[in-house]
Amino acid sequence: MQSLKDKIIKEGRIVDGKILKVDSFLNHQLDVKLFEEMGREFAKRFEGQGINKIITIETSGIAIATAVAPAFDYCPVVFAKKHQSLNLDAEVYQSSVYSFTKQVSYQIKIAKKYLNEKDRVLIIDDFLANGKAVEALEDIIRQAGATLVGVGIAIEKGFQDGGKLLRNSGIHLESLAIVELLEEDGTIVFKDEQNDL
Repeated sequence: MQSLKDKIIKEGRIVDGKILKVDSFLNHQLDVKLFEEMGREFAKRFEGQGINKIITIETSGIAIATAVAPAFDYCPVVFAKKHQSLNLDAEVYQSSVYSFTKQVSYQIKIAKKYLNEKDRVLIIDDFLANGKAVEALEDIIRQAGATLVGVGIAIEKGFQDGGKLLRNSGIHLESLAIVELLEEDGTIVFKDEQNDL
């Protein structure tokens, strides 16, 4: 999606040669107009799939998923909770996620009443690196007997294995921007610029 790539080039910052910071528009300050455009793009890419539920994981995925929902006839958005809270139902599906960024494993949970075998689910998230969050959400979808239709990612780190692993497992994965290289001079190279798509 060219407008997302343009935004990444204009506002993205490379930290320590390996971290792409896009907090000015994606995961701290939010560009809602861009998110709505992303929703329309995901709707094109998953057209006719009968999606009736969007799931994501807290926290950064929530805003994007909420902006994407109108493009799917305002279907419900459910986010997996990372933290135990008093208002979370006792009956939950749960799975474990290992965070490479934080070097810790944590449990994610979705209340059973919000996901069932009638649901055709689209996973939405801001970043895809190693694919562990998507794998955990896929596990929860499987527990619920629901159908995973596909995964929509804003920015995929093409230099890490997550995208390849998910595609090889047969998942319909659509990433709006795939960053292939983060150059030392601050240049960001997208995968399709290298004719790899």
